[in-house]
Amino acid sequence: MAASIFAAVPHSPPVAVFKLTADFREDSDSRKVNLGVGAYRTDEGQPWVLPVVKKVEQMIASDNSLNHEYLPILGLPEFRANASRIALGDDSPAIKEKRVGSVQCLGGTGALRIGADFLRRWYNGNNNTATPVYVSTPSWENHNSVFMDAGFKDIRTYHYWDAAKRGLDLQGLLNDMEQAPEFSIFILHACAHNPTGTDPTPDQWKQIAAVMKRRSLFPFFDSAYQGFASGSLDKDAWAVRYFVSEGFELFCAQSFSKNFGLYNERVGNLTVVGKDADNVQRVLSQMEKIVRTTWSNPPSQGARIVATTLSSPQLFDEWKANVKTMADRVLLMRSELRSRLEALGTPGTWNHITEQIGMFSFTGLNPKQVEYMVKEKHIYLMASGRINMCGLTTKNLDYVAKSIHEAVTKIQ
Repeated sequence: MAASIFAAVPHSPPVAVFKLTADFREDSDSRKVNLGVGAYRTDEGQPWVLPVVKKVEQMIASDNSLNHEYLPILGLPEFRANASRIALGDDSPAIKEKRVGSVQCLGGTGALRIGADFLRRWYNGNNNTATPVYVSTPSWENHNSVFMDAGFKDIRTYHYWDAAKRGLDLQGLLNDMEQAPEFSIFILHACAHNPTGTDPTPDQWKQIAAVMKRRSLFPFFDSAYQGFASGSLDKDAWAVRYFVSEGFELFCAQSFSKNFGLYNERVGNLTVVGKDADNVQRVLSQMEKIVRTTWSNPPSQGARIVATTLSSPQLFDEWKANVKTMADRVLLMRSELRSRLEALGTPGTWNHITEQIGMFSFTGLNPKQVEYMVKEKHIYLMASGRINMCGLTTKNLDYVAKSIHEAVTKIQ
């Protein structure tokens, strides 16, 4: 028989975080701990279905008026409107001036991709594959891939993490923005920067916005953790709202995987803020064409859960309380891990663990120390030293802290 027409296809390496989870599952050691996967876990190490989500699911199941007809191409209108509202705020001037639009997408990744596809076709002219796209270093690995696969040829990095001080390299970031070609696209993490957990302060965001405005740079926010980071929806959306107040046109990719616990429902939204209503409607008309050839119509269940919750003052308050429960547990694990490392006298400084925010912490562990943690201690974390704070529990904190102490003490 003739050789397969797919014989030249190389085997792609596995996605690192999912490979880590697979290795964890195959590990039979009773001490094993998974600090890799980016999902919330309870203190028992289990997934958590938010109580408000359970309630709303029951409401939807008992609603005999619902059916399985297609949603509009751009998505469930009440979901889109409410998603943009919590991103921009009830008193947003952009919403009042009707220069906001949105697209329901398949998770935050889908929102990034629809935005990237649109920008490649229409940003600042036509077919802008040569427009530089800047991604922080480090960043979520999908940022580079999404824009590359959308057709952008010039993916660059901007300074973000200062390894020496384990914090934000603000000056390096600002310098990169000063030197970027005008109209470059910058991917910005709205809050809880992944993977470092290090965010600019409001004053630093103001400096960033000032440079971006002067250099005519385009902000594309990725908001994957609103409410989940600090426990406050308003605090976590501060940067996006400030940029809007400064007159920027911008995109904001929103995910409801973390703050609603709807990981497998793939609930996302792309909020578009333009100069005026006419511009926004023309943008949405082109995005509709992109969606049509991508997934055609979005799924309804997750969007209905979010829309129902955000539309009811009572359910909205319940949801905010649920989100704060998750955020508070993460903050507690940060505090407990830091206190244990300091009590052990672990070499180095560990204040960055509590100064960082959100699900992830950039521990500062080097690749050899990470390898020791995985192979000798059965504690699974990313090679970069990033850990998911939700993987810590009151039962494994001591073991993890002692293991980090050993890794840092034995391996330089």
